[in-house]
Amino acid sequence: MAEQKKDTLHIRLHVYDEEIDVTINREDEEYYRAAASFITDRYNTYAQMFKGRKSDHTIALMAMVDIALRYKKEQAKNDTAPYSDILQQLTAEIEQTLSEK
Repeated sequence: MAEQKKDTLHIRLHVYDEEIDVTINREDEEYYRAAASFITDRYNTYAQMFKGRKSDHTIALMAMVDIALRYKKEQAKNDTAPYSDILQQLTAEIEQTLSEK
């Protein structure tokens, strides 16, 4: 087995009803643990609503869609392309106005 780098860490994450072994960057540990907790919370929410009416697989898929939707919404909030386009347009207008004088 290859020697583990000093900046990596081997941890066990509890996700819903399963333990997962992962090797991560040490500085990301809190994010991995928070992500595992968030996944478990989302799964448990759907399990409470649909247990017995939907399969465990479907409940897991519903939780994944929920998480992906939240991610995509947050990603859209952080899209700076429209602002960059406006700044480029304003800069061009300012440069044009200054060059006319």
